[in-house]
Amino acid sequence: MNLPEIAVDGRTLVLSLLGVFILITAIILIIKYMMRGKNDGSLAEKYEGKEWASPLKGRVKYPDVDVFNLSGPFLNFGLAAALGLTLLAFSWTQRDDDVYIPEDALELEEDIEIEPPRTAEPPPPPPPPPPPVIEEVPEEEIEEEEEPEFLDQSVEEETIVEAPPEPEAPPPPPPPPPPPPEPEVEEIFKVVEQMPRFPGCENEAGDNNAKKACADKKMLQFIYKNIKYPAIARENGVEGQCVIRFVVEKDGSIKDPQVVRDIGAGCGDESLRVVKLMNEMPQKWTPGKQRGRPVRVQFNLPVKFKLE
Repeated sequence: MNLPEIAVDGRTLVLSLLGVFILITAIILIIKYMMRGKNDGSLAEKYEGKEWASPLKGRVKYPDVDVFNLSGPFLNFGLAAALGLTLLAFSWTQRDDDVYIPEDALELEEDIEIEPPRTAEPPPPPPPPPPPVIEEVPEEEIEEEEEPEFLDQSVEEETIVEAPPEPEAPPPPPPPPPPPPEPEVEEIFKVVEQMPRFPGCENEAGDNNAKKACADKKMLQFIYKNIKYPAIARENGVEGQCVIRFVVEKDGSIKDPQVVRDIGAGCGDESLRVVKLMNEMPQKWTPGKQRGRPVRVQFNLPVKFKLE
């Protein structure tokens, strides 16, 4: 015979504990009221000078208000309460919040062309400078040019012409220093043998495909649990798919997240905020691998906004 499974959430457990506490308090007050009603002042006259057959019977002064007579019901009530609380404690079940995940959440729409985010138009170029102003010089300020003076440079047969000494050639300039080496930038892959995975599934049994399916499920739960539908998008009925592009580094960290597809109304900024939260998780992504070594991999993550 299979017993039905009992599942109790935290709210029910707390209410049960509070109910048991209130019930015990009420029983104590009722018994106190009953005992006070029996003590009407005549008990002292009733038992004055009475001798008891045994010390056990005389353990109390007034047997009519002896609370030990109710020890049996109190014991049964305590056992029932303890058993009930124990059953509730073992039946306490922590349930994960229901997270709405749209269908085909990881599929990029075919008609979406990934484009860079729209930015403000560049400012117009400055106007050309004004043409120079030609100022007219008055005639009084124009000075007459002096006539050139001509020197006699004729050479006769007896004249000895000496060639000027050749100037010494200047030393050659030192060679320029070699340019500094360019920083080595590691290649960013788009497709590798083992694509990067969201953390939390590395200890799962199965091959890489099974771990990838588990990681995708956890990633969708993380995204749609933390994402908040922008109020302006909800009010205007904005639905669609945003795309966030980022790089999974060799250590599993997220770098350079950017919106490459935005449907507006704050949806792109909200998607970017959730992606940046991944760097605050206690575990990092499992990096992608090519030929057995970790490499940098570009990842395109679609985020769907759909009103329920």
